[in-house]
Amino acid sequence: MTAEFERHPFLLSVQEVVDFLGTDTDKGLSTEQLQQLRQTYPPNELDVGGAVSWYTILIRQLCNAMIFVLIFAMALSFGVTDWVEGGILAAVIVINVSIGFWQELGNEKKMEALKALSSPTARVLRNGENATIPNAEVVPGDIISLKMGDTVPADLRIFEAMNLACDESQLTGEAIPVDKSTANDILAPGTEKLATSEGEVGIGDRINIAYATTTVTKGRGRGIVIATGMQTEVGKIAKKDDGRKPGRSMNVKKYGPKMATVGAAKRAWDFVGKFLGLTEGTPLQIKLSMLAYGLFLCALILALVVFGVNGFKAPTEVVIYAVSTGIAIIPESLVAVLTLTMVTATAVMRKANVVVRDLSALEALGGVTNICSDKTGTLTQGAMILKKLWLPSKKVYTVSGSMDPNDPTAGTVTVTQPGAGPGEEAPRDFDQERTTQAIKFDVPDNAQPSQQNEQKTPEEQAEVTPELRLFLLSAALCNLATVRYDEAKQKWQTTGEPTEIALQVFAKRFELGKKALEALGWKQTAEFPFDSSIKRMSVVYDAPANDESGLSPENSVVFTKGAVERILDLCSHVGAGEAQQPISDALKEQVLAQMNDFASQGQRVLAIAYRPWVGRFNADQSKSDNDEQLRASVERDLVLLGLVGIYDPPRDETSGAIRECSGAGIKVHMLTGDHHETAKAIAREVGIIPTNMGQLPAAVADKCVMKATDFDKMTDDEIDAMEELPLVIARCAPSTKTRMIEALRRRNGFMAMTGDGVNDAPSLSSADVGIAMGSGSDVAKGAAKIVLTDDKFNSIVAAIREGRRMFANIQKFVLHLLSSNVGEVILLIAGLGFRDASGFSVFPIAPLQILSINMLTSSGPAFGLGREKASPEVMLKPPHDKKRGVFTNQILVDMVVYGILMGTTTLMTFVIVVYGANNGQLGENCNTTFSESCGPVFRARAAIFIELTWMILISAWEFKSIRRSMFKLDPRDTRRFPFFKDMYNNKVLFWTVVIGALSVFPFVYIPGLNTSVFKHAPISWEWALVGPFTLVYVIGIEIWKCVKRYWSILDDHAVVKGAWSQGQDQGEGKRKLAYSMSFSSLKSWKSWGKTTTNGQNSSPV
Repeated sequence: MTAEFERHPFLLSVQEVVDFLGTDTDKGLSTEQLQQLRQTYPPNELDVGGAVSWYTILIRQLCNAMIFVLIFAMALSFGVTDWVEGGILAAVIVINVSIGFWQELGNEKKMEALKALSSPTARVLRNGENATIPNAEVVPGDIISLKMGDTVPADLRIFEAMNLACDESQLTGEAIPVDKSTANDILAPGTEKLATSEGEVGIGDRINIAYATTTVTKGRGRGIVIATGMQTEVGKIAKKDDGRKPGRSMNVKKYGPKMATVGAAKRAWDFVGKFLGLTEGTPLQIKLSMLAYGLFLCALILALVVFGVNGFKAPTEVVIYAVSTGIAIIPESLVAVLTLTMVTATAVMRKANVVVRDLSALEALGGVTNICSDKTGTLTQGAMILKKLWLPSKKVYTVSGSMDPNDPTAGTVTVTQPGAGPGEEAPRDFDQERTTQAIKFDVPDNAQPSQQNEQKTPEEQAEVTPELRLFLLSAALCNLATVRYDEAKQKWQTTGEPTEIALQVFAKRFELGKKALEALGWKQTAEFPFDSSIKRMSVVYDAPANDESGLSPENSVVFTKGAVERILDLCSHVGAGEAQQPISDALKEQVLAQMNDFASQGQRVLAIAYRPWVGRFNADQSKSDNDEQLRASVERDLVLLGLVGIYDPPRDETSGAIRECSGAGIKVHMLTGDHHETAKAIAREVGIIPTNMGQLPAAVADKCVMKATDFDKMTDDEIDAMEELPLVIARCAPSTKTRMIEALRRRNGFMAMTGDGVNDAPSLSSADVGIAMGSGSDVAKGAAKIVLTDDKFNSIVAAIREGRRMFANIQKFVLHLLSSNVGEVILLIAGLGFRDASGFSVFPIAPLQILSINMLTSSGPAFGLGREKASPEVMLKPPHDKKRGVFTNQILVDMVVYGILMGTTTLMTFVIVVYGANNGQLGENCNTTFSESCGPVFRARAAIFIELTWMILISAWEFKSIRRSMFKLDPRDTRRFPFFKDMYNNKVLFWTVVIGALSVFPFVYIPGLNTSVFKHAPISWEWALVGPFTLVYVIGIEIWKCVKRYWSILDDHAVVKGAWSQGQDQGEGKRKLAYSMSFSSLKSWKSWGKTTTNGQNSSPV
């Protein structure tokens, strides 16, 4: 909660804030004040959505289209006193609901465990005494103490700051920590006038405010709590999305009198559509809901047909037949199989550090067309590494093989010295700029060395030289970070600001870290902290005796680091030792050219300098009343020692993951808060944009990388008129990310948004699939449907791959279930023509036989199909059409073809047994009881029951591939007859088919169970029909598959690629790389197969 200030506290002085809140900076709040404030303000907690209650989950499972249909059929069965059939339907409903309920409840509990991090605390001043309390107990007016490493418990107005800086990347997206001050003389950006209103200054520029959930990276300070809970800036972002769709307002004054009716109607439809599952959910959920109601309508029509054929008489026997026909078209096990398949997928993904909070998101991943990704911590490691060091002697030190920002022992440091003379620019080594092996830079022809004259600049192992020693001395001592090895944890631990950590780690590589140097006698006498207005920091040290750097122990030394332009302006000389020379315009240009070279590679560039102080620096001087004058006298006549290039390295697996996305028809967009040039360089490095923008059409290249300010200025119509949406947007605000998602949606995109910060929450919730990082904020995780506990971008791609595998398997078992339903309906409708002596239709297959086939026979193989491994080409196809979903033309046509084939063969069996062998003896009341006259009908039903069972089971093997023969699933397999090995690869499917095939014998031959329950009788010679007709069905499937392959009909189209693809090599011959990845390879990106083609994806049919 927040106090109602007339003006925002960042515009007020400290005393004004203290007076308004009635607090005391020396004593804090009193006990009486605390009691009153606790009654006024709620706990200091973010409402990011608590645990979902069990009854809410249960209602969700019951409000399912397929469950509605089954409940209706159950009620009708009980209505005609068919207790057995009604009871079985009730059991089916209970099983379906239970499976979904327990799985979703388990997922919610696991997510709560994921969010249950260590309880954060705050150090407060109350009643004149310091205390540590839970964050939830903080109230406005509390005095909070901050130190390096603390998490800010609430929004604070800073009134004491000693070198204080906070990491606000999770809030603003800015990777560089923000230095804090206490003054309220904040200028409006771009002007020289003081800000007078809240709207003039963004939250990132209110440097006298520390925000809740941000962390202190250096220094210490104190602040007054001005806002808690949902009234903090973090809380405002968390509650920004109210979830209401546009056009639902009923505000008559604002939108006119018609809006009340229109808004009410739309809200009513939203409620009904949500209840029926027709307006909310993923494409698959909506399609299955539509399928259920469509099948329900078909069942009603079939029931009318049954009543019509029987003269609209409604005795119990006719009603049972009508219900049986309706049941035959309903895939009762579909909900259970679908849920179990998703449960299995989530279990596999959880082992691979992918937590699925919402089962529907897993299916949606298979249809993702665009990934909108944050950069920091997602595409990159979220840490900084010193990659390049340039010394004025033209030496360039390179750190390679290290992706751990904390480990000074990882990787190697080499040194090169290009052969450029003084004042000459060293020849640019384009190949050295390639920092990711998956990307090959396009080198201009005039920059490509000839084969005859190619001379590679020699690289040597770096050694400490006097020039390098002096540089490391300055970098290590002008530094507040610490680096140490934790023996207990067996890992390197660091504290401080990421940039300083990078410098300290580099110095530690040469055993010249700050701690080691101070142990040798270096003693700090003064510090001039980093000031964002002048962008530099300096320290003054007394040199020890016999120092190897050659500095006199009688003099103090000034060490300075900061922005290149600012340091360069203070330098009088460049270089160290004998190579030192006075600075000139030419040397300045050389230094700036080197800075631009590092910056173009996505690196943040800093300058390091020093200055010998004449005599010993008096410690009392550092307490001068005129700090600015003293600092100016210290930071002058500096000697430039070198430049460093520090960058936030991409994850090892990022480029490969982006390449796989490109091969799968998925476009990756980077939406980051970083600087335009840094974002552009990192995007180029990981393959999001090409190195040579000339490969893209001019209109696309111009807008490929945009600043958020430029993108935000555009209207929706202007954005929609763009040929392609930008691949990189820098300096993003939360609203920019949301607008990008809306623009993609208007282009029929189906997007996933990744993020970890609070600022990502609105876009995570508005995206089709929100993916949060496990190390991110609770707000982000609460808004996402999927959480990656390892924060790796390749885990996203693996999750998409798993989503596609699951979606393909859903297609297989949907085809498996519905084709059998079509066959059963054909059989029952044809059976209306079989009239017994009483004039009623005799069903060729009994109701319990149908339920047994649909639930017991079909469920096991369908679940086995759901566990099928991904095909080799699963990531070489475009995302599935979200409008068609599972029911593609191929699935629909196959369903009809196989259903007709199954219905025809079983109908022929019934005709041969009853009419061919028994002269059409249909008996009397054979739908309800067994008699001698019903013998032919009961034996025919048994034969059909076995046939249907075996056909359905064998079709599960056939549907391991919808197009390939089950006798040769992989055309690349060189084995002569791989059938048995291919079938046994999926052990669940194999054994469910084998056991299901054997289960027909007890059902047919156990007395009482056969005639009384299943309404069939043992068979003998009828086996001669069962075997051949089952074989005819298999041959029919193989012929249809062969037709599809030969004429290439109903096939999926390959991904269409242009001249350039994201993450794609652009080498000679346009070599295409593709690889298959399983979850076992999630923790390492070392194993992938290569396929060379002629510019087209090559995959088996």
